[in-house]
Amino acid sequence: MPEFIAAAIGLVLGGVVGFFLDRIRMGKAYRNRDEIIQDAEREAENLRKTRELEAKEELLKRREGLDRELDQVRDTIRKQERQLDKRESALEEQEKGLQRREKMVEQQHHRLADRSKIMETKEAELDRMIQEEQEELFKISSLSKDQAEKKLLSQLEKQLKSETGSLILKHQQELKQESEKYAREIIGMAIQRYASAHTSETTVATIDIPSDEMKGRIIGREGRNIRAFEKETGVDVIVDDTPGVVVVSAFDTVRREIAKISLNKLIQDGRIHPARIEEIVAETQQEMDERIMNFGREAAEEAGVPNAHEKLIYLMGRLQFRVSYSQNVLRHSIEVAHLTGMMAEQLGLDSDVARRCGFFHDIGKAADHEMEGGHPAIGADFLKRYGEGPEVVHAALGHHDDIRPEYMYTVLTAAADACSASRPGSRRETLEKYIKRLEELEAIACGFPGVNEVYAVQAGREVRVMVDPKQINDRAAAKLARDIAQTVEQNMTYPGEVKVVVMREIRSVGVAK
Repeated sequence: MPEFIAAAIGLVLGGVVGFFLDRIRMGKAYRNRDEIIQDAEREAENLRKTRELEAKEELLKRREGLDRELDQVRDTIRKQERQLDKRESALEEQEKGLQRREKMVEQQHHRLADRSKIMETKEAELDRMIQEEQEELFKISSLSKDQAEKKLLSQLEKQLKSETGSLILKHQQELKQESEKYAREIIGMAIQRYASAHTSETTVATIDIPSDEMKGRIIGREGRNIRAFEKETGVDVIVDDTPGVVVVSAFDTVRREIAKISLNKLIQDGRIHPARIEEIVAETQQEMDERIMNFGREAAEEAGVPNAHEKLIYLMGRLQFRVSYSQNVLRHSIEVAHLTGMMAEQLGLDSDVARRCGFFHDIGKAADHEMEGGHPAIGADFLKRYGEGPEVVHAALGHHDDIRPEYMYTVLTAAADACSASRPGSRRETLEKYIKRLEELEAIACGFPGVNEVYAVQAGREVRVMVDPKQINDRAAAKLARDIAQTVEQNMTYPGEVKVVVMREIRSVGVAK
């Protein structure tokens, strides 16, 4: 019995202890659950904040992207606005030009109408006079009809010659005034907007040397160094008694420049022998090709001529070392490009095409010593071969008036070329050319009937013709001047223009004794 009670008490105590232990474990579990929930809530809050920050950053990035796109759109709109402003200005200029032309056409129309009335009046008077002459001839003379017609036609021919000379003189003065005014306006505006410097080059280059001992090293033993240098460069090296200098001479300016640079390198290096000369010259030739390309690219950029073939750029770069009548051909080409483009703008033409025509017009001079033919034909062949348009090809072919112009750009190129070439001192011609031109002018003028003496003055820019006053009257003199000028245009090639002056003089002499 006591054992049973002890066991029961033990069971009761064990149950109580287990109950308390369970309560303790459940309390810990609740506490762990609360901590886990709190941790989860904190993590959720952190995650929410992280997501909010990421969303804000994404929103800022998108906003920045939209701002950039908006700035690009605004820049594009500004560019389009500037282009539209330029086009509007060009259209206004074209409209003004059209208005001027309309006024000129209207004036010409009025002149023609007045002239038509005058001609109708003169024709009616002429018919009446012819009728009266015929009746008088048949009454007074016993001439036959054929004889009377011959006499009448002879008188009519004299009268028509007189009237023709008068009309030629009148309209020639009017046309000259109008054309000179309009041409001066266009060319003057173009020249006013553009100015270019000019330089003159010669066929020799002088190289300074540190001492006269260097001359002996340049010549070498038995002249082998100087012979090797001249063979590699194709120039003549002149070593004389002049102290401190050596002269390099060549008509090809590219070879002369290569020789000048190579000789300076050899003098600085100090090692002068045939192998070193060959190495230096080859290196300099490669550098020169790069310089020529750079000259061509810079000139094309300055003249506003983009997207040209590399071969054409190289040929234009060679013109930096080409001189024509003491004028640098590359600078001359750039100037002609600017002048042609400006005149094209004044006339409402495509200024880009005009600048291209002016820039490439003398490209044939870069290869005319290597190919047969004149530089216009050579240049036109190059331009056609390397994809230039027909306007550019025709401008190069016809800028010296060798062919009939088919495009307005050819005429503008020729005018700009003349403007650049006519600058005081820009060109020099030989005495033989001047004399030949004077002789040709005098021979042409002497071939007309009634001409007594002819004098070509101002280097062939003016021809003064003395006529017989008994054969040539005042009105016939105007027709004679026009005929001589047309013959000169058809048979001679000359820069600028030639003025023909016909002078008729009657002298009466009395002697008192």
